[in-house]
Amino acid sequence: MSTRTQAPTPAKPHAGDMLWSDPDNEPPEELRETQVMLRRLGILMALAMVLAMIVLGLT
Repeated sequence: MSTRTQAPTPAKPHAGDMLWSDPDNEPPEELRETQVMLRRLGILMALAMVLAMIVLGLT
């Protein structure tokens, strides 16, 4: 029988994928500030839409 039809043995994982010197998986300060600004803008837009619907509904 041929052993070519058998699945190959899986590769052994590396001993620890992360090194102590790896940087933290955090976005840079500028990106965090942009995310906060966009979140605030989204809330402001949602409130403006609700206010516009109330005003249009009363007229």
